[in-house]
Amino acid sequence: MEPTLALAIELIRRPSVTPDDGGCQTHIAQILTASGFHTESMPFGPVQNLWARHGKAEPLFIFLGHTDVVPPGPLEAWSHPPFSATIQEGLLYGRGAADMKGSVAAFVQALCQFVARHPQHRGSVGLLLTSDEEGVARDGTVRVLHALAERAERISYCLVGEPSSLETFGDTVKHGRRGSLSGDLVIHGVQGHIAYPERCDNPITRFAPALQALSSRVWDEGDCDFPPTRLQFSNIHAGTGADNVIPGSLHALFNLRFAPTTPAPVLQAGVEEILRAHNLRYTLSWRLSGQPFLTRDGTLRHALTSSIEAETGLKPRASTAGGTSDGRFVAPFGTEVLEFGPLNGSIHKVDEVVAVADLARLTRVYLATLERVLVR
Repeated sequence: MEPTLALAIELIRRPSVTPDDGGCQTHIAQILTASGFHTESMPFGPVQNLWARHGKAEPLFIFLGHTDVVPPGPLEAWSHPPFSATIQEGLLYGRGAADMKGSVAAFVQALCQFVARHPQHRGSVGLLLTSDEEGVARDGTVRVLHALAERAERISYCLVGEPSSLETFGDTVKHGRRGSLSGDLVIHGVQGHIAYPERCDNPITRFAPALQALSSRVWDEGDCDFPPTRLQFSNIHAGTGADNVIPGSLHALFNLRFAPTTPAPVLQAGVEEILRAHNLRYTLSWRLSGQPFLTRDGTLRHALTSSIEAETGLKPRASTAGGTSDGRFVAPFGTEVLEFGPLNGSIHKVDEVVAVADLARLTRVYLATLERVLVR
């Protein structure tokens, strides 16, 4: 069996719903140690992290990924058991197949092949894996990066294995991501009998005009690399469960995915300006889970796009669309960060799948990118 496929099957068959690792990193560490890598387990709290490096010199090129997966959902909805790693008609089914155990398997095989071909390569190559990417992302990549920085291990190039391809393998590379700013909002009213509204202050009707204003506001137009900033509500709840009680409060959750054109403090001020303009009594807390980042043309971007074009014949488009990734933790260190992986149409869904042929292609792209950066 092709080695990347074999490793992907082994990883998928290890249930690792976040923050559990399922033993994936121990298995990978054994493979890399046998190829001459120095491997180090770096756990923080309940989260398992693996750091592996070959070489001591700069520049340091790393692959970044995660071994945790999202829950499979209703098992009866799957065509094949989610952790069985079933192959059918050239497709590998299983939770994590695309996001991102297929990419992790390709990382490992590309690294092993690279050091076998180029034992005296310049610089260093490495791998950082966490089991905390699909969860709260507090004890994973971000903690390891700060530990590495304290040891003066500086990362020059980082390739993240997030499934970036949209319609066909190799059509898209993520060269940045929008920031993510979440708000937890409580609108305060006065509870009372629904037959006596004059004695109450209904937070639902009071908030409705502000909800419309927040949802329809144009925050910016984006730029050539980023789409416009958008605010979306994910949850709104009010009421006691009785149909004759005006509630005393309304609780809402919302998120802004934002471009660098409008920084987080400006967005926060704009939201609160609207709330005050509608004379609302409110409590609002913020959580900034990631700043926007962008990697412009440079060594890594040229190497990766050239490798994809050589493998597929496609010139990949650069995109910043989608959610956040752990690349947001690496970029602030001055690292060139890109994301490339298989098709993303099935991620987090029932019957998550990756094409078997794409795993071998992905390995070749990763290997060629390493060679273009550190050998040629």
